[in-house]
Amino acid sequence: MIGIIGFGRFGELTARYLAEDFDVFVFNRTDKSSEIKKIGAKVASLSTVCHQNIVILCVPISTLKEVIKEIGLHLKKDVLVVDVCSVKAYPSRWMKDLLPETVSILATHPMFGPDSASDSLKGRKIFLSRIRVKKKRYQKIKSYLSSKGLIIIESTPENHDEQIAISLALTHLIGRTLSEFGAAELNMDTEGYKRLLHILDVVEHDTWQLFHDMHRYNPYAKKKRIAFMKAMKKISARLEQ
Repeated sequence: MIGIIGFGRFGELTARYLAEDFDVFVFNRTDKSSEIKKIGAKVASLSTVCHQNIVILCVPISTLKEVIKEIGLHLKKDVLVVDVCSVKAYPSRWMKDLLPETVSILATHPMFGPDSASDSLKGRKIFLSRIRVKKKRYQKIKSYLSSKGLIIIESTPENHDEQIAISLALTHLIGRTLSEFGAAELNMDTEGYKRLLHILDVVEHDTWQLFHDMHRYNPYAKKKRIAFMKAMKKISARLEQ
C-alpha cells in the first residue's frame, strides 16, 4: 500500500497512475476529498499515510524539509520514503539526516509532468538514486517502473543537479523570459519561432514557486544561469560592432 503526501498537480498525477495497481492513501493540507476519490485513491490522515509501506512526498521543495521533520515520528519501521523533487542533492541530504535509520530512502525525479504524461507514461524518463534501500527492494521498484514503459536513469544526486541545471532550470528560464517578453503566435512565423513557443508552452502551467525552487535549491543553477546571460550579452555586443 502507498501513501502520498501532497495533492497538487503532480501529486494528483502520481496518485492516479498508482491507484491503477495499488491501494493509495492521500493526505493534503486543504480539503481535496472529491478530487482524490474521483481518481480512485482514498482520503487519509497524515498518520495513516505514514503507516503505509511506501510514502511518496509530492510537496514543493521549499516545504520538503519541514515535512520530513514532521513525519519522522509517524513513520513505521522499514517504510520506504520517496521524494519527487526536481532537484536531488538537498532533498537526499535532508532525508538521510532527518529520517530514522530504519527508514529506507529513494530519491527520484520523474522527468515529466501532468501535461506531458496525461495519457501515458510510455517513453517518459524517471531519475532514480538509491540513497538507502536494499537491493532486492530497489530492483522490484525498477521492474515495476519499467513495466509502465518508463525509461530509468540512475546516477548520483549531484550529477543529476548539474545536468538538470541546464536541461530543466535553463529551459524554464528561457520559457519565463519569453513570457515576460510577451512572445505569442504570429501569422508570419517560422519553424524556429514555433519551437521557441513550445518552450513557453512547457512552463506556462507550472507555478512561479516551482521555477523559483528549482533555481534556489539547485547548487548549479545560478552558475549556469549567469553563464547563459553572459553569452547573451556577448552576442548582443557583437551585433553592435
